[in-house]
Amino acid sequence: MDINGSAAFVTGANRGLGAQFVRTLVGSGARKVYAAARDPRTVEAGDAVVPLRVDVTDHGSVAAAAEEARDVTLLIDNAGIDTFTGALDGDLDAYRLEYETNVLGTLDVVRAFAPVLADNGGGAILNVLSVLSWASLPAETAYGASKAAEWSVTNALRLELADQRTQVTALHVGRMNTDMIAGRDVEDPADPAEIAKIALDGVEQGRTEVVADAFTRQVKAGLSQGVEALYPQLARG
Repeated sequence: MDINGSAAFVTGANRGLGAQFVRTLVGSGARKVYAAARDPRTVEAGDAVVPLRVDVTDHGSVAAAAEEARDVTLLIDNAGIDTFTGALDGDLDAYRLEYETNVLGTLDVVRAFAPVLADNGGGAILNVLSVLSWASLPAETAYGASKAAEWSVTNALRLELADQRTQVTALHVGRMNTDMIAGRDVEDPADPAEIAKIALDGVEQGRTEVVADAFTRQVKAGLSQGVEALYPQLARG
């Protein structure tokens, strides 16, 4: 997949990692970048940037965007939400919102654009996941559960879209210096500009998975070592 000359569609493109994807795509020679946000007026405009109103929880806006952006060859599912909701005392409506956004919203966008990508030769999809696809934090149980489900959906999509030659890449990354963690005590968050470049390099290389930072690589390595490796506080003395 060549970024240069591509037509890309980015959800959640008005801030954070999404805005960095737009900048990196333009800087890498994408001929057009559809920058999707609930309020397109908040998108950073540019010669190659086409702002679109898209709410991934609103099927009508997703379908309308896919109808307009018929030349897309690269889909970046970046839109997501973290309500910082726990397991036992968290609001169940927050769980529903995270699933509607992170899981069903991503799936709806892929379903809408899969025929577009097929018509344009297959193209590629990048789904933005998380280190919390593989581990859970008590204060962010809803987010981790939704990202784990999104990872499962991504794997299924990879298999189902193989026949139309659509490459599906998953990005797993830890904390980034974005609005999502504003006001929270986070040690050494990653630069979203660097993560955007790492992710798009992975797409160009045809990788199915991009593990973008050291902490995420450490967590992934722990998956084969049992629950206690991921949660050492559970280990018996």
